[in-house]
This record gives sequence, structure tokens and C-alpha cells, in this order.
Amino acid sequence: MIDFWLGVLALSIFLYVTLDGFDLGVGMLLPLVRDEPGRREMLAAVAPVWDGNETWLVVNGTVLFGAFPLVYATLLSAFYLPLIVMLAALILRGVSFEYRDKSVRFRAFWDWAFIGGSLVASFAQGAAVGALVVGLPIVDGYYVGGAFGWLSPFALLCGLGLCLGYMLMGAGWLAYKSPGEVQALAYRMLPKLLLGVLLFLAIAFVSAMRLDLPVMRLWSARPVLCIFPAAGGAAAILLAWAILRRRRLLPFLAAIALFAAAFGTLAVSFYPYMIPYSITAAQAAAPASSQAFLFWGAGIVILPLTLAYTLAIYVVFKGNVAAGGTYGDLQSDRAPLLPRERAPSRFGPLSKESKR
Repeated sequence: MIDFWLGVLALSIFLYVTLDGFDLGVGMLLPLVRDEPGRREMLAAVAPVWDGNETWLVVNGTVLFGAFPLVYATLLSAFYLPLIVMLAALILRGVSFEYRDKSVRFRAFWDWAFIGGSLVASFAQGAAVGALVVGLPIVDGYYVGGAFGWLSPFALLCGLGLCLGYMLMGAGWLAYKSPGEVQALAYRMLPKLLLGVLLFLAIAFVSAMRLDLPVMRLWSARPVLCIFPAAGGAAAILLAWAILRRRRLLPFLAAIALFAAAFGTLAVSFYPYMIPYSITAAQAAAPASSQAFLFWGAGIVILPLTLAYTLAIYVVFKGNVAAGGTYGDLQSDRAPLLPRERAPSRFGPLSKESKR
């Protein structure tokens, strides 16, 4: 049961980071487009999926609360402030997404609320990961660091790095889904964002070496773990090639592969600890009866349904966004892009292409 719930937790974290990560990235890229039709296209690219993506954040909290309550309590104690800030940012982001469509005089305000919510939520998540890598002040299983015990320069660096990574995936998504000028912007930003992510990874590696973090000592003892950074390097090369050849879907998939390599690196570096290097999965696990009870409800019913729902949404809305921001034509990946029109569905009147 412990291994099962560890697998579920790893899967749900990875799905949240990649799925909600790219739409947070689109939010942070929004200020680069100043005209209203372009912004509608960007928002339409994530409109059908963004709220469903955040479902996996709820799954993460549910699994921690039910299967690993000690980790849930410890993380909530340590990251109470950044978690509250992150949740407030996600709420502001969701409200602004809906309100900006209905507002005229305050549309610019809601745009910046959406941008700011995306940025703050992403930064808070990255800072929390960085704090876990550094290590939390825990004594006898209890967090003793106070409200800012998680705060460090390395954590702030990781917050910035995750923002760059999310924007990289967001640009990849826009290159796949959007037409015309927005797609051209995505291709212009992809090389810069890839360079920024690689630079961050290099700085983080050097910083971890200089700080002599425990995770680096583990790597020297188990060099086989280098397979994950090697996979990340291959994904970066593939991404660079896809950008050069102007492939539409491949940049997004290569960015996900890069994230998967980074996620795998952290996972194997932490295992068997859930809070490095203080609390193991065995120490944090709920009683076997509780895990079994949770298994019959969440494990074989809720989790498969959530996976099926997520897959169905991406299949139904697999087409391109029409110029101006609508899903008027569900094209295949190889279909030609729609001509630029003033269009949009929920963001405005239907285009001629949409009516057909």
C-alpha cells in the first residue's frame, strides 16, 4: 500500500506540474502580446483545460492527507505562508480569467491580475521545492523553523527557475495550439526560455555543490542517478531541434520530457524520504487500515475517473485555436493553420469558419 500511494502521489504531482504548469506559463507570457485578438487567442488556448488541470493539485493534497498525514501536517506547518499566497494567487487568477471577458473599462486590471496570479503561484511552488532540496529545520519529526524557516537564496532561485520552466512549456503549448502572430511569438520565445532554463539548471547545480547540500552527497555515492540528467540533456537537444525545424507539437512534448527528467532527478534523490532527509515514507504512512479504505474509494474509483476526464478533455479540444480565439475547427496536428480573423466563441462572436 505504501508503494502504491507513493506511485499515485508521484503521478499526480507530475501531472499537476506539467498540465497546470503550461497554462501558468501562458499566463506569464500574456504581457508579451498587447493586442486584444492576440490575448484572446492565448486565453482560448487554455480555456477548456486550465481548471481541470488544477484538479491534480487537489488530488495531491488528498493523497497526502489520507495516506501520509505526517507529511501533510509537516509541510503545512513549514509552508503555511507560501501555500496561502499560492492559493490566493490561484483564486485571483481564476476570477480574473472569467471577469476579463465581461469587463470593458477594467479589462487591463484583470489581465494583470491573471498575469500576477500566474507568476506568484509559480514562484511559490518553485520556492517550496528549493526549500525541500536545502532541507527543512525538523527536530524529532516536528518542524521548528517558524514562518520563514523555508526561506533561503536557493529557494528563491528555484522559484525563478520554475517560472522559466513553466513559461517554456507555455510557449510550447502556444506553438502547438495558436495561429499567426501568437505562434510566431511562441517560436521567438522558445529559444530564449530554453537558454534561461539551462542557465538556471547550471547555476542551481553549482550552488548545490558550493552549499554542500545532502542531495549532492547522495549523487556521489550513487552515480547511476546521472541517467536522469542525461535524459534531460537529450530532451533539451530534441527541443532545440524542434524549434529550429518549426515543429508544432514536438516543442511542447520535449519541454514535458525535460520536466520529467528534472522530476525524476528529484524523486530518486529524495527516495525513500518524503521530506528530505528527515521523514521517510514508512514513518509518514497512515495505518494500513486507513490506506486500504482510501484505496477502495480514491484508488480504484476517483483516480481512474480523473485520469479519464483529463484525457477526454484533451481529446475533445485537440484542435487549433482559430484566429481571434475560438475552437471553430477541430483540426489535426498536420492541418494548415486557420486564416487570421476577428472571431471568437466565448470571447466574442463566431467566425465564418466556426459556423461551418
